[in-house]
Formats: sequence, structure tokens, C-alpha cells
Amino acid sequence: MRAAELASRALLIVWLVLGIAGPAGAGPREQARRLHDRLAGVPPSAAVLDQMAALIAGGDALAAADLAMQNPQFLMTSLKNFVTPWTNVERTLHADLNDYSATVIGMIRDDVPFTQVLTADVVYVGANVQPSYSQTDNEHYRALESQRVDLSNPALFVPVPQSTLPGSQLMAGDAAGVLTTRAAGEAFFSAGTNRRMWRFTTLNYLCRDMELLHDITRPVDRIRQDVSRSPGGDSRLFHNACSGCHSGMDAVAGAFAYFEWDAAQMRVLHTPGRVQPKYGINASNFPFGFVTVDNRWDNYWREGSHANLDWRGPNAGGYGPKTLGEEVTASRAFSVCQVEKVFQHICFRPPNSDLDAAKIDDITTVFEDNAYSMKRVFAEVGAYCMGS
Repeated sequence: MRAAELASRALLIVWLVLGIAGPAGAGPREQARRLHDRLAGVPPSAAVLDQMAALIAGGDALAAADLAMQNPQFLMTSLKNFVTPWTNVERTLHADLNDYSATVIGMIRDDVPFTQVLTADVVYVGANVQPSYSQTDNEHYRALESQRVDLSNPALFVPVPQSTLPGSQLMAGDAAGVLTTRAAGEAFFSAGTNRRMWRFTTLNYLCRDMELLHDITRPVDRIRQDVSRSPGGDSRLFHNACSGCHSGMDAVAGAFAYFEWDAAQMRVLHTPGRVQPKYGINASNFPFGFVTVDNRWDNYWREGSHANLDWRGPNAGGYGPKTLGEEVTASRAFSVCQVEKVFQHICFRPPNSDLDAAKIDDITTVFEDNAYSMKRVFAEVGAYCMGS
């Protein structure tokens, strides 16, 4: 055997012994290190690495993942990076902690059923952090970060009802999880006509932009007056393009009719019983279009090509963002979306094989069968990807 071949074989043996020849050669210790790095975003201590490796060797990778998630950096680094893009139009992770991202982090920490992310009367705040929560600025959450408050400590980072915050204009029945937070209002109620809030709800919680919900077979009766029925003088453009998004979007965006972002006060306004003027702008574009008179919403996607999102909520329509949140979170598409986002975050890649697709379907069922536990999703996905 030639010297080069001997050297190559010797190097391969070294790789195998060290567990770095690839995913198939990764032993429990290497898998434990990879699992901790991906979940917590930091290396494990020697003692934690030993415990995780022993759990993995014993066939309990989920327990090893749970141990990794006990590291405070799972919340303060990994989850913050995971959630922050949901909170802004640019979808960047380079943004401050705010009441939207903090609330998602807290709900995952406390294993709150994740269906409540769009429905609950809750926001997470620092228990003893000054300045306190404000309706008009984000200084409380900047202080949480700058003071490096341990978000894993339930005595330091606590849930409170949105409706009880000083200066709140919400009753308990008006609050809708992150949809009615200050950060969401600044990003998605500002300017525009509140359609943006629905668009980013579908992006973040159904993993679909409006183009993927396009359907020209849906009723057009709730399309507002500001949408021309003959753009450029051609009615075919409305019927074959514009209506495909607006028919469904305008019907659900009515849920936000009482909400506005006040740029002067830098806060969300809620005016129960009074539709925000933005819903009536450009009425002369088509005077016979829909006139918003309350916060009624209807889900026209329950029929047609997007019925396959498996809408399973109790009602196809309702009033206000809380009931709309119930409709979104009851769908199978919502559950699949959360698993897909975690997969991308933990595995550093999108699902790209039949095996991945089958695993996502399995984990989605586990998610629903375990009270919509996002921590369980992180553990399941971490265990699946720890060998690669």
C-alpha cells in the first residue's frame, strides 16, 4: 500500500475516533454539544455536557434538549433571535426587545399553549425594572436588555394582563396576545389601512404571504371602497388579480377596525364602537364598495383552494382581533408553520426531503397533542437535527 493511502486511512481512523467524520460518526457527546449550541446559542458547561451525553446515550434526547433549554441564553439569545423578525416590517433580528418579542419569549418559557399567542390578555414585563412599562415608548424593554435581567427567572420576568397596564384602552375581551401589543401596533397599524396587520399575521403564523392566499373565486362583497374595480381602466385586472387578495384580506382585516397607531403620542389607540377613519379613505375610488361599520371579520378562505389550510375554529366569522386569533391558531396551517420555523432556526436549513416533511408532520401532531407546547417542538426538532 502506498504511503499516501496509508496516511489517508490513518486520518480517516482519527476522524472516526474523534467523531468528526460526519453526522453518521457523531457520538453522544458530539450530539450533545451540537444540541446545546443550537438550542441555547452558547456552549454547555462540562457538567451539563456530561449529563446531556449520558441522556442521549440512554436514548432520551428529549430530556437532553430540556436540559439545554434550562440555560438562560435559550431565552435571552436564541429565542430573542427567533422571535424578533416577527415584530417588524423589515423582518430583521437586529431590533430591541419589545413587548411583542418579550411576550412570546415568556409564553414559551412558561409553556403556555401557543394558541394563546394571538388571543390572550397578557404581556410579559420586568418585575422590578425601571422605567416601568409605558404605552408611549419602549424604554422598559431596553432596560431589561441593558440590565441583562435573567428572563428565565419567573420572579424577575412576569406575565400581566394587557388590559390592566397603566393607560391601557383595552378591556380583557379586546386583548389579542401579540396582535394588540405596542410593538405590533407601531409596526403594523401605523399608516396604511390596517391590512398590513393581517399580512404579517399570515407571514408569521401561517407561513404564507398574501400571494399564496390569492384566490379569485372568493366573494368580493367585503372589498373596501379604496380599491378600484377598473385599475388603469381595465376591469379584468381587478377580477383576475386584485380581487384574489383583497376578497379574503379585506374580509378579515375588519377585525382591526377600532385600532390605530398614533404617531404623535407613539402609542396604540383603541376606540371601541368607532371605526378608525383610515377604513374610509379614498372612498371615491369605488363608492359602491364595502363600508366598514364595525369590527366584524369573515374568513372567506374556509372554502375554495385554501380550505386545505384546515380551518378548525368554532366560527367562520366574528368580531375583533381576539376571535380572529382563535380562527388562525385553530388551523392545522398554524401548527405546521410553528414547526417549520423552529426547524429552520435549529437545523439551520429549511426542510428539503421527504424524510424532513414526514418529521415535520409528526412533530406538528406532537405539538397539538401536547397542549401546543413550543418547548416540546424545540426539543423534538433539536433531537432530530442534532446528528447533522
